[in-house]
Amino acid sequence: MSLALSLFATVGGSEMIRLVTETGVVAKIVLAILLIFSVFSWAVIFSKWSRFRQARAQSDRFLRAFRRSRKLSDLDAISQQFRPSPLVALFEYGYEELRNQLAGGDPTGVPFQAGSLVAVQRALQIGASEQLTGMERMLSWLATTGAVTPFIGLFGTVWGIMDAFHGLGTAGAASIRAVAPGISEALITTAAGLFVAIPAVIFYNYFLHGLRDFGTRMDNFSLEFLNVAERNCAGRGERTGS
Repeated sequence: MSLALSLFATVGGSEMIRLVTETGVVAKIVLAILLIFSVFSWAVIFSKWSRFRQARAQSDRFLRAFRRSRKLSDLDAISQQFRPSPLVALFEYGYEELRNQLAGGDPTGVPFQAGSLVAVQRALQIGASEQLTGMERMLSWLATTGAVTPFIGLFGTVWGIMDAFHGLGTAGAASIRAVAPGISEALITTAAGLFVAIPAVIFYNYFLHGLRDFGTRMDNFSLEFLNVAERNCAGRGERTGS
């Protein structure tokens, strides 16, 4: 079975290479452009897949550590080991603002003022916005690829059809030999455009779902962090003390 599949792949691959090499200049340019889009798209896909996977795993670990910790200062000391998680940066934004709200900037358990929670909340919002912006970076390339490459392939399709009619007119008679090269170019560029666009659209939607998930996680973490700060405002500053 594996031998048959290998033989099929070899024969099919050789035939596809032959068809590509026999296409015209315009079709080759279209295929080259689609290849560039495909290479960059898969580079973005693999990069984002790895980053999202690590961020998701480290966020779970960081949340467990945060909920077990008795002091925020203890968690701050070990937070770097969870660095791929966007929640770590969010924690650092909130914790730094929390420290700055202490009298003289000295985090020694001095009770926080109630108004300081507004500043902490703003700091957490800024941190969440920056993290989401960083995670969204390069996703626009996938959206562009999914939207543009079918039309690039369609351009090759139209050109191939035009070439087929030109061959038909030159031959002066309807025959498969006259239209075959143009039709072949049209089908190859159409297939190439879809081959590039479909994975880009699938993974773009997948990563958007992941961004919404991380956005929800950061919102929930911000609320938990503010609960800790509010308990400090109530006079239990030892949770954030040294």
